[in-house]
Amino acid sequence: MEVDNPGVVLITGASSGIGEAFARKLASMGYNLALVARRKERLDAIAGELESRHSIKVEILQADLSHEEDISRIERRIADMDALTMLVNNAGFGTTGHCSDVEIAKSTAMIAVHVTAPTRLSHAALPKMVARKQGAIINVASPSAFVLFPGNTIYSATKHYLITFSEGLGLELEGTGVRVQALCPGFTRSGFHHTEAFTKSKSDSMPGFLWMSAEEVVKCSLEALKRKQVVVVPGFINRLMYIRMRRFTAYLARKMFQ
Repeated sequence: MEVDNPGVVLITGASSGIGEAFARKLASMGYNLALVARRKERLDAIAGELESRHSIKVEILQADLSHEEDISRIERRIADMDALTMLVNNAGFGTTGHCSDVEIAKSTAMIAVHVTAPTRLSHAALPKMVARKQGAIINVASPSAFVLFPGNTIYSATKHYLITFSEGLGLELEGTGVRVQALCPGFTRSGFHHTEAFTKSKSDSMPGFLWMSAEEVVKCSLEALKRKQVVVVPGFINRLMYIRMRRFTAYLARKMFQ
């Protein structure tokens, strides 16, 4: 499917995994892209392939969104874009270990990437989207936001922020033509669990039915965006966990405040 008047989609964390899958899918639909990631060589390779295959334009924006100066630079670039159709806040990473054992620099970097950058980039994108009465923001969160367990505290907290931020923003933007989504993929074959931080994790031992491909996650996201669904949890098992955790949270809230 191609779009008649392609706009620009800016994707953070676009050099691999879900971000790359978004880039490939949206390029096949005719959208021009602005790809943000730390690995310029990888971005250059993806851009060259997509421009050649789909006759689109791809802008490369090398940046590390844990750094204030890089957030500011991407923020300014977004504010200058007149044709930004969609913003995909996908950049992210994980750590393992109890909060007190993880280097504080890694925790603050995670807050910058998962919380500060999506908030500021969304703020930069919204004025022109609202003025055009058209646009979409996808914030990649996680089912981990619904579960509390040792070794995942900062990650879960930052992903919970993205869901709450997206839901509130979605309510604020009702009637404007701008859609917001919190995408919560579970175990995804994306390279996320094969970084140095997860060398001692047991993710590889998880049964196959819990895993999805990055392409499947992106397909679910874009289909749900058409339906204006705000919180999107791809995969039956992930959705079941989400529903159960939401109901349990609602139950506790009623008991506490009745």
